[in-house]
Amino acid sequence: MTTRPSATTHLSVARTLDHCTVLGPGSRAVVWVQGCPLRCQGCVAAETLPFEGGTSRSVAELADWLCRLDGIEGVTFSGGEPFSQAGALAELLDTVRERRPDFGAMAYSGFRHEALRRGGPDRLALLARLDLLVDGPYVAARHGSLRWRGSDNQRLIPLTDRYTRAPAEPDTTAGVELSVDADGSLSWAGVPPTPGFREGLEEQLAARGFVLHTEARRER
Repeated sequence: MTTRPSATTHLSVARTLDHCTVLGPGSRAVVWVQGCPLRCQGCVAAETLPFEGGTSRSVAELADWLCRLDGIEGVTFSGGEPFSQAGALAELLDTVRERRPDFGAMAYSGFRHEALRRGGPDRLALLARLDLLVDGPYVAARHGSLRWRGSDNQRLIPLTDRYTRAPAEPDTTAGVELSVDADGSLSWAGVPPTPGFREGLEEQLAARGFVLHTEARRER
């Protein structure tokens, strides 16, 4: 069932990225939401954990942004914990797919798929609209150089026929991407292949006089 966008529906967003090739199949937009109830040791995006902060963005505004982007096949939701704002994200996908019916959707979650399936109607609504899910908490002791995942307990789960081949493809890191924002600040996206990546990168950049933009970056 398609949800209708409400003028009052907003998401708390930590960061967005127009094009990314290291957080899911093909070239995708990314939305990092603000707020996560989990506290995974070693999370590289600690700034996205508090529910306070972030930028309030309306579903209508985000849908317009996604629909205007050329050269992407879908969106990846990360964070933060996307399923803490599941209802609004489900509404966002419905709004986008009214204009771009073939728009793909992938999400990360610190909760396992089985737990999400026992969740409330909002979580079930988002699950029903996703094509691909990466589930499970990041476990630093099980860190691996894996495709789109930070630790080997996390699973890549196709939820539709769109990306059924993804789990069979080589399970090696997709790497990270550095980008320069309009204000000249640096940021990065992706799943670091080694533990301690963020600290090491920030130290190397600082030694060269660069400051890394501290908005949402996530290990999982």
